[in-house]
Amino acid sequence: MHVKRFLSLILGLAVVCGGLSSCGTAAKRRKAAKNRGGDASADGTSAGYTPAVDVTEASIRGSEFAGVPELAPVHFDYDSYSLKGDSLEALKKNALYLNDHRDYEVLIAGHCDQRGTIEYNLSLGQNRAKAVREYYIRLGVPGRSLATISYGKEQLACTEPTDDCWSRNRRAETRVRSRTASAATPDADAQ
Repeated sequence: MHVKRFLSLILGLAVVCGGLSSCGTAAKRRKAAKNRGGDASADGTSAGYTPAVDVTEASIRGSEFAGVPELAPVHFDYDSYSLKGDSLEALKKNALYLNDHRDYEVLIAGHCDQRGTIEYNLSLGQNRAKAVREYYIRLGVPGRSLATISYGKEQLACTEPTDDCWSRNRRAETRVRSRTASAATPDADAQ
């Protein structure tokens, strides 16, 4: 008899949850907003703000992207993709450089430390790259020239199991290539 009552209760909860837009969504939104950093950032905008922009990204096919000394990587707190303090200042300088070099296509690569699953770190790395991309767009860099990729924990800057090393691996790097170089490389699908 208790089993029937338990199953009836479960079925009732499923019906109630199915009738709502989604159970648990508010908690997920709160956690996501906290992770993005819902407070106002140093530039006066909300760090959780998502700009109304075209989400079409530049193609990453073709020639390789390369780092340049003028574009600094930014680092993140553990289990976070929130942009803060020094990272915001570095991204402002990066955006000035990118706006002065509109002939570049830009790849923003998100990275994580060694901890966590492959799947989790790929997702977190992508969120880090997207956060940088959105900030660049707010600073005037054309969204159509920006692409993102996550390497998760596959391209480590450091391999030691220390806090210092892990903090160096939690990063987003901005790499560039000339538009003419990407246009000159044949598309593998076209062959």
